[in-house]
Amino acid sequence: MKNNIKVQRAIKGITQQVLAEQVGVSRQSIVAIEQGKYVPSTLLALKIAGYFVKGVEEIFELEEGD
Repeated sequence: MKNNIKVQRAIKGITQQVLAEQVGVSRQSIVAIEQGKYVPSTLLALKIAGYFVKGVEEIFELEEGD
């Protein structure tokens, strides 16, 4: 699953740590999600999208084969 969390963080001017604290996960979880190594739960995806005031589909995108 592709995502644009890194871009959204840059727009907002926040670190991975700040995002992690805001959505209740570790910084390592945010790193793994950004790198596509971990697919977040629906709840976490909603929290991340909500933090950026975006729809989930604006943050996450299914890739072929997902």
